[in-house]
Amino acid sequence: MDRTIQRYLAEIGRKGGRKSRRRLDPETARAMVRVREARRAYRKFHAMCFWSYRKDLRIGLADVAWVAETLKKNGDMRAWKAAERLCR
Repeated sequence: MDRTIQRYLAEIGRKGGRKSRRRLDPETARAMVRVREARRAYRKFHAMCFWSYRKDLRIGLADVAWVAETLKKNGDMRAWKAAERLCR
């Protein structure tokens, strides 16, 4: 492998390692978890609850309450429990 390529890969790898060790305050970390769980529920229950929306819809923090409400309104018991986890 060319030396310049090796140096480049080493540098971007080093940057990635530094970025991955960022510090988050607890509130931001909880918000990230809620968004991740809402995205997971949206994908899992898309056919049952979200069939009229695009499959690749990008769910953000502002959409978490909407996802929970739609799961409760259109879903079964599993969807209801997923919505409860989002509302904590």
